[in-house]
Amino acid sequence: MQVLTENILTTTIRQRPAASYKGTYGRVTLIGGNRNFGGAIIMASAAAVYAGAGLVTTITDASNQSSLHARLPEAMFADMQDFAQTRTLIRHADVVVLGPGLGTDSAALTTLKHAFQAITPEQHVILDGSAITLVAEQHLSLPQAHFIFTPHQMEWQRLSGLKIADQTPAANKQAAATIGGIVVVKSHRTQIYTPTAAYENPLGTPAQATGGMGDTLAGMVGGFVAQFADSAAAVCAAVYSHSAIAESLARQQYVVLPSQIITELPHFMKVHEHKDV
Repeated sequence: MQVLTENILTTTIRQRPAASYKGTYGRVTLIGGNRNFGGAIIMASAAAVYAGAGLVTTITDASNQSSLHARLPEAMFADMQDFAQTRTLIRHADVVVLGPGLGTDSAALTTLKHAFQAITPEQHVILDGSAITLVAEQHLSLPQAHFIFTPHQMEWQRLSGLKIADQTPAANKQAAATIGGIVVVKSHRTQIYTPTAAYENPLGTPAQATGGMGDTLAGMVGGFVAQFADSAAAVCAAVYSHSAIAESLARQQYVVLPSQIITELPHFMKVHEHKDV
């Protein structure tokens, strides 16, 4: 297993070309946030915007519209109950983030099934949180797409069948290969499994142990993958950035809030972008 270093940032985060526009940096559509968990999808959406995604659309419960626009006017809103509009928006996306705050009730399952029907093979799909739980518990078939899974250890147990105590690098690698795609197993030392390699993030702090941290990472992954051609490198860079910002803040704070990581992200990316000479 390779240990990630700061080099993943400068080899992945590119300088923005002068002749570019919002379409250059990808369209990200995020789906989640029921009436009780609107904050999750708002944080994920903010992370995608602050990571530099060109166009962000948030499909969520109608009760979250005002909060979304107040917190993040850069994102477009769509009603999660409008399945026809949802399918259209998904088809026009480069990256789809599914799951933050979605829930696991019958309404969430219906939303997830409609989303799966609209996904196309060339898209990148980040499956996070309750969407992973629904896939595992309902034995849902995944559509053809480039999947990136971002489970914490209990969600990984549901998806892979591996108990937390049995989640060794070798077992995780085998399970990830069976499931397909890229798997980010979030823990004290997050591990990333791609079809060709495995990586460990050496960073992380207990100051990150607060609600919304995983939702923020899912949005960051979506924003990075939308912009940078090497999706595996983009995932690794997002994971490393997430923890590196948190560690920096934790030097002077007892707890680090996800919203603080989001706010720091554009500055962090600018400092660590590849410098053309």
